[in-house]
Formats: sequence, structure tokens, C-alpha cells
Amino acid sequence: MSEDQLSRVFAALADPTRRGIVSRLAAGDATVSQLAAPYDVSVQAVSKHIKVLTDAGLVTQARDAQRRPCHLEAEVLDLMTRWIERYRRQAEERFGRLDVVLAAMDDDNPASTRVPDPGSANHDPDNQHRQGAA
Repeated sequence: MSEDQLSRVFAALADPTRRGIVSRLAAGDATVSQLAAPYDVSVQAVSKHIKVLTDAGLVTQARDAQRRPCHLEAEVLDLMTRWIERYRRQAEERFGRLDVVLAAMDDDNPASTRVPDPGSANHDPDNQHRQGAA
């Protein structure tokens, strides 16, 4: 998938109506009229959404006698998932390295780096005062 197509796919899915159409097509092929039924918009408006999805490579239309059913090209979604997964893995690796550094800091000086648990009784200064008075 070229970077330009990736941009078109993300831009196409930025619209909630188009995401709804993709969701519907994930269940199976449908005509434009069937896709327009749940929305309070014209068939022409849904056709424009289909055109954007088609230009992005997410949807194709076939000819079946008088009908032109829309079909979701799911492999484009797989490419998007791989693109997102690559950056998710990088972020996880960075957080893993940060965890190692923080654990090493805890081991070096446990008293100075320990963050009090906000839910503990020792964290509440009023509770400490009450405990001291009792």
C-alpha cells in the first residue's frame, strides 16, 4: 500500500457514515439502496460516500444483472492494521525499556523513588494526623 493510498484510506474512514458503511459491508455485500436505508440521507449522498471508499480502495462494485452490489476489500483493512501494529509494537518496546529503567531506579534507591499509593491510609495527611492523635 502506498503512503498516498494509506492517507486516502484513513481520510475515508474519518467520516462516521463511511465507517458505518464499511461495518455493514463487513457482514456481506449490499447495494447502495440497502446501504442508504439506515441513514437519514439520500441514496445520492450514500453514493458519494461509496465513491470515496472506492477511490481509497476499500470498496468495489460488481455488476449482477440490474444490481451493482458493493463489496468490502478487507485486505486493505489488513494493510492498515499492519501499519498501525508496527507503531504499536515500537511504543510497547519503548515502554518496556522505560519500565526497566524505572525498576533499576527503584532498586538503587527505593525510598527516594517510591510513589505513595493514593489509596493507602499513609498517603492521607488527615488520616495520619488522626492516627497520631489516637
